Amino acid sequence: MTSDMKTIAVIGLGYVGLPLAVEFGKSRPVIGFDVNERRIDALRDGHDVTQEVSAQELAAASHLIYTTNSADLAAASIYIVTVPTPIDAHKRPDLTPLIKASETLGRVLKRGDIVIYESTVYPGATEEDCVTMLERVSGLTFNQDFFAGYSPERINPGDKQHRLPDIRKVTSGSTLDVAEEVDQLYASIITAGTYKAESIRVAEAAKVIENTQRDLNIALVNELAVIFNKMGIDTEAVLKAAGTKWNFLPFRPGLVGGHCIGVDPYYLTHKAESIGYHPQIILAGRRLNDGMGAYVAGQLIKEMLRQRIQVNGARVLVMGLTFKENCPDLRNTRVVDVIAELSDYGVEIDVYDPWVDAAEALHEYGITPIKKPEDGFYDGVILAVGHQEFVDLGVAGVRRLGRESHVIYDLKYILDADQSDLRL
Repeated sequence: MTSDMKTIAVIGLGYVGLPLAVEFGKSRPVIGFDVNERRIDALRDGHDVTQEVSAQELAAASHLIYTTNSADLAAASIYIVTVPTPIDAHKRPDLTPLIKASETLGRVLKRGDIVIYESTVYPGATEEDCVTMLERVSGLTFNQDFFAGYSPERINPGDKQHRLPDIRKVTSGSTLDVAEEVDQLYASIITAGTYKAESIRVAEAAKVIENTQRDLNIALVNELAVIFNKMGIDTEAVLKAAGTKWNFLPFRPGLVGGHCIGVDPYYLTHKAESIGYHPQIILAGRRLNDGMGAYVAGQLIKEMLRQRIQVNGARVLVMGLTFKENCPDLRNTRVVDVIAELSDYGVEIDVYDPWVDAAEALHEYGITPIKKPEDGFYDGVILAVGHQEFVDLGVAGVRRLGRESHVIYDLKYILDADQSDLRL
């Protein structure tokens, strides 16, 4: 049977899995599986809370069905796993969602089936961790009874210019024939084309270094921002000047969070340390980026003291909680680091973000965002996320939120250099 006749099951219908299921579901039978019943109910009603897929696009996926019943997965022959791969409190990879998904698939796996993983992992995890679980539960033999592939996800949440079909896809398979089948499968929906990697491990490594490279570049710019701030030089002005050279990389300083950039490097360093190598540059970049929340809080406190604003009991408004602008994604947001640090100073904090689900913010971080900030109420305002709503406020709208004496800290260059008290 060729791949274009096989039913696909997508396991995990989040920011990555849903666009994939929808795209395949426009032309072939797809089973969309998620353990979250609320999520499935919303999708059946034609609503995607992540705002990655419109109601029209959901409707266009006429061959896609949704389920929370793992037994329904048995109807598929190709399984695509898109569950999250987070880190734990100790910055160690947490493969629990991936292993549980593999265990679930092991119960329905049949001879001839292919399991493709898209979740970010360290090189070797697909075959060493996931396939081992598949074999154990199914009783089948890898590369004899069933096969595996790896195709790293490249979804950019909130990005309407770079959608799934527009991003070139790296593919791989556990045998030459399976690698070709996996490649052709994705080529049927990816208009930007595919790239067939030499092996599953190569594809895994390619994914993990994509975001490690971005993490290190941002770490460099963050360190430069700290240096330039000490020198009284505006960092944005420096970056604009340097950016006139054709090969200068246009990275900006900021809080590094999200589902990939602030997470993926730890998968690589974990694997490196397990084989006896202690990575230095990658971990140094991670430490620097992880420390930016404390740096931001410290800078705000210093400026408030300079302006003779009482810190203990001061009211500060944090504008934005998501990890990036114009999307509701709260995964691994580092805005919470700023909030935690300010709380240690005895500062009262309000968080305002029109994009977030209040229940999710409370569940994930114990934060209840306010519905609307009050004018003339705040001793400090931090522009933490560059939502368009905040851009539209302009300097007058932001200043209106502050008391007679207040500090504005612009982390995202929303305002001009002379319109805020502090910038990264």
